[in-house]
Amino acid sequence: MTRFTVLLMLLVPLAASAQRVDVQEYHLANGMKILLVENHTVPSICYFSYFKVGSRNETLGITGISHLFEHMMFNGSKKYKPGQLDQIIERGGGYSNASTWNDFTNYFEEFNPDLLDTVLDIEADRMRALKLDSANIEQERGIVKEERRVSTDNDVRNAATEVLYANAFVAHPYQHQVIGWMADLDNIRLDDAKAYFRTYYAPNNAVVILTGDFNSAKAIALIRKHFESIPAQAPPRENLNAEPEQHGEKRIKFYKAAELPAVLIGYKSISARDSDYAAADMLGQILSRGQSSRLYRRLVYDKQMCTQVWGGADELRDPGLFTFYAQMKEGFRTEDAEREIYAILDSIKQNGVRPEELQKARNNAQADYVRRFKTNEGTGFILGYYETLSGDYHRALTVVQQYERVTNDQIKRLAARLFDEQRRTVVTLIPQAPDAGTN
Repeated sequence: MTRFTVLLMLLVPLAASAQRVDVQEYHLANGMKILLVENHTVPSICYFSYFKVGSRNETLGITGISHLFEHMMFNGSKKYKPGQLDQIIERGGGYSNASTWNDFTNYFEEFNPDLLDTVLDIEADRMRALKLDSANIEQERGIVKEERRVSTDNDVRNAATEVLYANAFVAHPYQHQVIGWMADLDNIRLDDAKAYFRTYYAPNNAVVILTGDFNSAKAIALIRKHFESIPAQAPPRENLNAEPEQHGEKRIKFYKAAELPAVLIGYKSISARDSDYAAADMLGQILSRGQSSRLYRRLVYDKQMCTQVWGGADELRDPGLFTFYAQMKEGFRTEDAEREIYAILDSIKQNGVRPEELQKARNNAQADYVRRFKTNEGTGFILGYYETLSGDYHRALTVVQQYERVTNDQIKRLAARLFDEQRRTVVTLIPQAPDAGTN
C-alpha cells in the first residue's frame, strides 16, 4: 500500500475567501485508489465508491447493463441479505443511493461514524461476492424496463433527446442513452452480467472516497482490512473515441403524441477534459441561465414564441453535444425558434458577449461549484467525478481558477469552433394525436 498526502486549496476570488481541502491519497496492493478527506464539522461520514464504467463501456446487445447493475448492487451479497445495507444505515439516521452516468457508476452512503466498520464490510462484500443469479436479474430487469417506459418512452422531451443522440453519433456509445434500448434490456443474460461484473467492478477499476468525521489512520487500516484481499482483475480494454468528423447537417422529423411542437438542436461539442470546457460551461449560462439569458430574453420574453428554452454543453469524458431545446407556443413554428437561435449564436461568433454577461456567468459558475464542497457528499462526489472523468482528482481543485481565466475572445473562438451548421443535428418534434399510431 502506498500513501500520498496532498494539501489543496480551492480559491474563490469572487467571494474573496478560500476553502482548504486536505486530501490523503492511498493505493492498495490490488490497485484500488483511496481518497480520504477528514472533516469534523458534523458527526457524519460519507462513503463513495466510483467504478470506471458507464453506458460508454457498453456494446450493442447489452446497452443499459450499467444501469441494471446499479439496481442489482442492492440485492444482497454472500454475507448480507437484500436490503440489509439500507436497513443498517437507515436505523442510524443515514441514507444510501447510487447513480449511473455515461462515464461512471457510483454508490454512496451517509452514516454515523460508529457504522464505518460495518459499512466497509458491506461494501467490500458486494464488491467481492455480489449476489448474481437469474432471480436478481429478472427482478431488476422488469424495474428498469418500467423506468424506461416512464422516463423515455412516455416522456416527450426525453424521447426526442434519445432520437437526437442516436442520430448525431454514428460510432461512439454516446449514441445510446444510459437507460439502454428496450430490446437490449430483454437480451441481457446472466453470463453477460457475470462477465461485466468481473471486468468493471474489480478493485483496480474502482476509486473509494471517504469524507467526514473519522481518523484517517484508523480509516485506512479498516479499508485495507476489508478490501485489500479482493483480487485485481485484468483491466478492461480502453474504449476508443472512434466518432468520425461530421460533415453535414442532419435533420430528423420525430412524430409523437404531444401538445406542442418543439425542436432539439445538437452541435458536436468538446470533452470535459478540453482546456476550453470552462468557457463552454459559461457560454451555456450566458445563453440560457435565468430570465436575463439571451435565449430566454429573445424567445420567451421579447418574441413570446416559446414556453421553454435552454441550452448547454455536455460534460463528458469524450466530446458530447452542445444542445438547445425550444418548445413552441401555439401558433408558432419550430422554424421561427431555429432562426432566432442561429441569429443569437452568429452574433456571439462575430461580437462575443458583453462584459457584464461574462462576469455574471463567472460569478454563478464559481459560486455553484464552491457550494458543492459544503457537504461531505458534495466533496466526495466532486473528487470521484474528476478522478473517473479526467483521471486526476486534482483537477477538481482548479475549476474555479479555470472559470476566472475565461475571456471574451475565448468565448468568441469557441462559439466559432462549435456552432458550425455542418456539425449540427436537428430533431423537430411534430405533435400527433394519441391515437395516431405512435407512442
